[in-house]
Amino acid sequence: MKKLFPILAALFLALWGAPGTAQAQCSSPNTAFKSGETLIYDLYFNWQFVWIKVGSASMNTTMTTYRGHPAYRTYLITRGSKKADRFFVMRDTLLAYCHTNLSPLYYRKGALEGKTYRRDEVWYSYPNGKSQVRMRHQKNNEEPQFKTSSSPYCAYDMISMLLRARSFDPTNFKVGHRIRFLMADGHNCEWQSIIYRGKEEFKMENSGTKYRCLVFSFVEEDKKTGKEEEVVTFYVTDDKNHLPVRLDMYLNFGSAKAFLRGATGLRNPQTSKLN
Repeated sequence: MKKLFPILAALFLALWGAPGTAQAQCSSPNTAFKSGETLIYDLYFNWQFVWIKVGSASMNTTMTTYRGHPAYRTYLITRGSKKADRFFVMRDTLLAYCHTNLSPLYYRKGALEGKTYRRDEVWYSYPNGKSQVRMRHQKNNEEPQFKTSSSPYCAYDMISMLLRARSFDPTNFKVGHRIRFLMADGHNCEWQSIIYRGKEEFKMENSGTKYRCLVFSFVEEDKKTGKEEEVVTFYVTDDKNHLPVRLDMYLNFGSAKAFLRGATGLRNPQTSKLN
């Protein structure tokens, strides 16, 4: 379950396309969301061929200030249920600030997973038209590790990816189209890949609501064999909101799914909602 929102952010960047240079592309107009938007998800795990609800996730975006300037603040929180805690404790809290032009400013993730607590932070700056990130990673009470990365291409964390890419139009994508993007997670700043699979209509299992969606796959390369493995298949509404409504995840310890349960404060009509 811990891969849910890094994957989700990767998806939204895919809706944008190939990453641009820092000077030209790190800012972007916002047409997809507004202050006050809240999304809520139910999380399920396949336990001995039975799908069991194991937790929930919520994301909220509001207008605020960061270092004296207007900015969007986004919280993303995942919580396992008491039943799930008997097998695996999951308490993740993510926080990000983005400029009103959607260029990333700051990112923090605090994650209690099992008996391990990790804290990751990313600070952004843009010297000489480049994208520079300073990253901090700490596990439990160990000494924090710092790393700096600079690139002519824009770098994003999982939240700033999500906010930016929701405003772009993917209608010219062809099935099999591959997108590579640069993501900072507190450990490293690395390139990732995602593949467009086409369009599909499906009915939500937890509500019966039918959506018209864009389908994507997030893939990872095995560094030893060089082979790619599909990590998740996700379904995103084919409208101006670009809301992820379903994610099918293939994890090392089993299969998991996430379904959108509620969405309030949306900026645009849900034209891909068919009933």
